[in-house]
Amino acid sequence: MRVEGTYRFPASQKRVYALLLDPAALRACIPGCESLDPVGEDRYEAVMKVGVAAVRGTYKGEVQIKDKTAPESYTMLVQGRGGPGFVKGSATIRIVSVSDAESDVIVVGDGQIGGMIAGVAQRLLGGVANMMMNQFFDCLRKQLA
Repeated sequence: MRVEGTYRFPASQKRVYALLLDPAALRACIPGCESLDPVGEDRYEAVMKVGVAAVRGTYKGEVQIKDKTAPESYTMLVQGRGGPGFVKGSATIRIVSVSDAESDVIVVGDGQIGGMIAGVAQRLLGGVANMMMNQFFDCLRKQLA
């Protein structure tokens, strides 16, 4: 499953980059995130409650940040497992300065989903992934206020 999106932020590239790597902001904005705890440099254990259609569950996994090029880009790796199945993916996040006061965040990612959640809700997953990504970036924009 592929996800892509571009999100405009009313802040400098440097400020947006810092926000996207702030664990407190991420914990507050990741839909369904119950915890995001550091376990090493640029590595976090996460617990999320997510539901698609009638399939709901708690996922435990790891988030890792790699290939950081401040304040322009990084790669995020995610993997998790729970009762309804598993999720594994990566995303490249690029922050492009539009002006001194605006930046675009460009996300390109690929993910794999397996288990019961993939079997039951396969057709819905792309739309749900985009909806969750939109909620996440809308929340981060509010964090800047």
